[in-house]
Amino acid sequence: MNADNLPARLGIDRARVDARLVALFDARSAPSPRLDAAMRHGVLVGGKRLRPILVYAAGRALGAADEDLDAPAMAIELVHAYSLVHDDLPAMDDDDLRRGQPTVHRAYDEATAILAGDALQALAFEVLAGCGLRLGEMVRTLAEAAGRDGMVGGQALDLAAVGGHPDAEALAAMHGYKTGALIRAAVRLGGLVAVSAHDPRLAALDAYARAIGLAFQIHDDVLDVTGDTATLGKVSGADAARDKPTYPALLGLEGARLRAAELVEQAVESLAPLGPAGAPLAELARYMIERDH
Repeated sequence: MNADNLPARLGIDRARVDARLVALFDARSAPSPRLDAAMRHGVLVGGKRLRPILVYAAGRALGAADEDLDAPAMAIELVHAYSLVHDDLPAMDDDDLRRGQPTVHRAYDEATAILAGDALQALAFEVLAGCGLRLGEMVRTLAEAAGRDGMVGGQALDLAAVGGHPDAEALAAMHGYKTGALIRAAVRLGGLVAVSAHDPRLAALDAYARAIGLAFQIHDDVLDVTGDTATLGKVSGADAARDKPTYPALLGLEGARLRAAELVEQAVESLAPLGPAGAPLAELARYMIERDH
């Protein structure tokens, strides 16, 4: 994969994971059609599918086959979708728009949205349980990234930071939990399909994932300032309206962009132990700060 065919490769991987997610929902009847519809709305309506794409890219870099990567790719997206459903709730960010569509609690109701998020998280682990390859390590990776010591812990820090003025180190730590943990998990899950947890290349992949996770969040902060609602699929300027600490507020727009670019270069350098096989991951790193949504 190079810069010229990256969009095509991203589209292929999005279509692959989307088809498998649709098949997952279509494979069995649901006891509550309303809950099923809300879950579908939360996960199947749009999305960049960045985390599944990272599962595929990391796994391929170490020699895994696509069919073996499908389960962790679906699992990571289901966890991400659950987190967005809950993040949008009135008790959290109280958002009305996600991926250009009404948020789940607006399209249905708050109670149904809570249940949909709960069910999406449980479904993620059900899917992952069918993987069969280094299952214990995979479950541990996803659970740690999603829970108290990862994404949920970061969300708690994010809520506590509203109105505050953390320094760059504290802001990076918060985003390392809230956003970075699941991105690191995506990369590690892909790697674990191919190699054991003791393979030294996993450390290189983790260094890469740490850097792109923060670069991704910084660029999100920039887009919240410079983007428009139609392109972003969510209300622009929301962070400033909620008085959330962001990198543009801390470093200025150009300072934030520069920091994101530095992190991408760190990420690319981290891939040296993978040799030419790391090239697609390097292109993905650059995509993190070039995307418009």
